[in-house]
Amino acid sequence: MEFFIKGHSFLYEVQTMIQIFYPNEKFIQKDCISENCISVVLENNQITAEIYWEKIAEDTYSLYDDGDTANNIKICLYKLLSHYTNNYSKWGILTGVRPSKIAGKLLGEGKSENEIIVFMNEKYLVDPEKARLCIDVYKQEENIIKNNNGEDYSLYIGIPFCPERCLYCSFSSYPIEKYQHLIYNYINALEKEIFVVKKYFGRKRLENLYIGGGTPTSFSAEQLDFLLSILTKNFDLRNLKEFTVEAGRPDTINQEKLKVLKNYNVSRISINTQTTNDETLEKIGRKHSVADFYRAFEMAREFGFNNINVDLIIGLPGENQAVVENTINSVLNLKPESVTIHTLAVKRASKLKEDLDKYNFNISNIEEMLKIARDKILESGMHPYYMYRQKNIMGNFENVGYALSGYECFYNVQIMEEKQSVIALGAGATSKIVNLKTDRIERIFNVKNIDEYLKRIDEMCERKETILKEWFCENNCPERNK
Repeated sequence: MEFFIKGHSFLYEVQTMIQIFYPNEKFIQKDCISENCISVVLENNQITAEIYWEKIAEDTYSLYDDGDTANNIKICLYKLLSHYTNNYSKWGILTGVRPSKIAGKLLGEGKSENEIIVFMNEKYLVDPEKARLCIDVYKQEENIIKNNNGEDYSLYIGIPFCPERCLYCSFSSYPIEKYQHLIYNYINALEKEIFVVKKYFGRKRLENLYIGGGTPTSFSAEQLDFLLSILTKNFDLRNLKEFTVEAGRPDTINQEKLKVLKNYNVSRISINTQTTNDETLEKIGRKHSVADFYRAFEMAREFGFNNINVDLIIGLPGENQAVVENTINSVLNLKPESVTIHTLAVKRASKLKEDLDKYNFNISNIEEMLKIARDKILESGMHPYYMYRQKNIMGNFENVGYALSGYECFYNVQIMEEKQSVIALGAGATSKIVNLKTDRIERIFNVKNIDEYLKRIDEMCERKETILKEWFCENNCPERNK
């Protein structure tokens, strides 16, 4: 997709708006209007957006710039492209990951819910339905984050192994069979990071522990036991509000592994079938069947797990409203405590991105499928409690977590709201250290490649320790605070 800008430097804003209507296109900036391009020009306080075909303006939209230039450029370009393509995003010009933060900020300023809905509609062209979702989600999040005191923290352990890579996946994930010989080396590397974290956070209260991936239950029962024993030795887990393990792939779950998880008091697991259509499962590269999902879910119930989440994806190749409705009904019949609805995102490093031409996606179908999922989940008694959006998400939609009251995932809320320190360990993990007094966040990144992670673990531990030492001194030393 070629584009031309003049009179301003809001390149990012232009690209993000074009991406809503032309997802997964490559962007090429031109120094003049080309044969087929989009232009955005600011001149004499007037913003004009035009789309050209063979250098002839096919459609034009102009807007007076009242001083909020970045926002106005996005509105002008959005209105041009929505008219030209006849596609409209209910999120308007919003592209941020955490839109509920806008509602939270406005609620904090004393705005009424109706005022917030009007503001988000006028300022960002957000549909009232989505503005209402932001408010509802933030109010649920507020119930969790209001008790943060700056002393509690969450811990994330990343396990970058899976049975195989799914079509849509772009995570740092490695086939478990091929990398089996590195498992204990990886756990030992995690232990080195654990020692660093323990040194600085050992006296603070560990509130939430989340083991994700990848698929942690790709590990054998013995490997899981080894990992959990190390965590138990180094952290006081008695006061945990929540201990989650992603048992994401039903084909990785058996009685031995569930017994290990139960022995270590894991309180929440996630069994993620993504769909209950066998044809789709095969298409996206999953080796389990729908029957395997039902078996794994019932087995978890038999072991006493009373807080189970199920992840589902809307917009999978070949699925329509009837398939999605069947999936939602099938999952809700199992009575999980929470369901997370993801909209398919075409990620740059995924197989789906490489083979995108093989699939036909209808954005209007996705909107209807999301509505089916939402309505049925709300009817079941669940409510939305956290939400986030992704780059390259189909139709510029969102991912929403729904839960029965009392079964909201605390970790999910903390990682979204960034009001609690989350220490993350493992390949590709990113720690966020939060100062509630200043709203400052310090990030610590680990390398993604597992071989590099193992090779450079001492270097990463040293960097983590340096940053943590400086952070704790800055925020706890009396000399620094005078």
